[in-house]
Amino acid sequence: MPELTWQKSTYSAEAANCVYVATSLTGPVHLRESDNPDVILTTTAPRLRALIRSLKDHPGN
Repeated sequence: MPELTWQKSTYSAEAANCVYVATSLTGPVHLRESDNPDVILTTTAPRLRALIRSLKDHPGN
């Protein structure tokens, strides 16, 4: 896997458990959590948008 540039989610603020995202213009989206940075989830931008939209539409589930 090429070197990724990680960006902390703005929703993480100063929390201890932070979500980081790394993307490219044409490639997949990579996600990791600060407590376990060696575990990287990979998805596509449309699938990540669908997940975020679903979470916003159904908070607390």
